[in-house]
Amino acid sequence: MALLSGKNVVIFGVANKRSIAWGIAQALNREGARIALTYQNERMGDAVKKLAGDLEGDTVLAPCDVTVEGDIERCFETIGKEFDGLDGLVHSIAFAKREELGGNFVDTSWDGYALAQQVSAWSLIGLCRAAAPMMEGRDAGVVCLSYYGAEKVVQNYNVMGVAKAALESSTRYLANDLGPRGIRVNAISAGPIKTVSAMGVSDFGSLLDSMAQKSPLRRNVDQADVGNTAAFLLSQLSSGLTGQVLYVDAGYSIMGV
Repeated sequence: MALLSGKNVVIFGVANKRSIAWGIAQALNREGARIALTYQNERMGDAVKKLAGDLEGDTVLAPCDVTVEGDIERCFETIGKEFDGLDGLVHSIAFAKREELGGNFVDTSWDGYALAQQVSAWSLIGLCRAAAPMMEGRDAGVVCLSYYGAEKVVQNYNVMGVAKAALESSTRYLANDLGPRGIRVNAISAGPIKTVSAMGVSDFGSLLDSMAQKSPLRRNVDQADVGNTAAFLLSQLSSGLTGQVLYVDAGYSIMGV
């Protein structure tokens, strides 16, 4: 039997075929999950709707802009009309102004800092709060996406590194809050992957080259690697795991200088 047969999972963050969230959607769907995909606005919705056609079964679609007051609640109202409950939630949302992803971190603007935190970190809290009533008592799981820049300085990652650090800390606090309700919360710290958003980081190509040269597996990871780990974290195979950060980076994070 497939790992996620009969499970309902909502995925936030699919934008195009190169999105990490799309790799996760494919893996979860392969393992039998019924998928709901969200999109930020109508323009992005067109692309997500086309991708949904590549998934098995009827995919639920719902708009959600985490910066718009009330949108999160409206999103889960829409999903609740299609799902009798929710077994998994994937948070793959992150954003920072392009000008904040280069130069010196000390020059970060307040507006840029606040926006990165709202979209990349606070949104996990908001989504968990809205989803919890649908997930309670189902041994459900939440997975969010982080990166090594949350704990070590990565040149040009800047404000996003601080936002990811907040995301990882939020993972632990949410795991503590939601554990008694039968909900597990974990993070995947993925190695650099060539997505559209990642290319906004100055000199991103150097990160890819460095990882491939220094990681024990001597390669970069891809969306499928992350998708397989997400499937594990949302399945019964990880029933005793919560509040953890799992590194899917070809081993790069274990290396010293």
